[in-house]
Amino acid sequence: MQTTIHIQNLKCGGCATTIKNKVGELEGIDGVEVNESENTVIINHGQENVLLNVKQKLAALGYPEMDTQNDLFTQAKSFVSCAVGRLSK
Repeated sequence: MQTTIHIQNLKCGGCATTIKNKVGELEGIDGVEVNESENTVIINHGQENVLLNVKQKLAALGYPEMDTQNDLFTQAKSFVSCAVGRLSK
């Protein structure tokens, strides 16, 4: 299966690297692609039940799904995740 999730706070390749690395570690994920220009994360997975874990992981990293709460704390987490992604390239 392939699912596209529209997210907030996606700024650059550092963000994309963190998302690919951290979401890719989750059980049941077969692949992760990030489209910076469209603010999307494309997940390849075998079961529908992994999506909740993916969305929770994205929110924890500072990249909540579109149309969900995006407070200052969440935005700050995305900057930290972005910096980590830039350093791990």
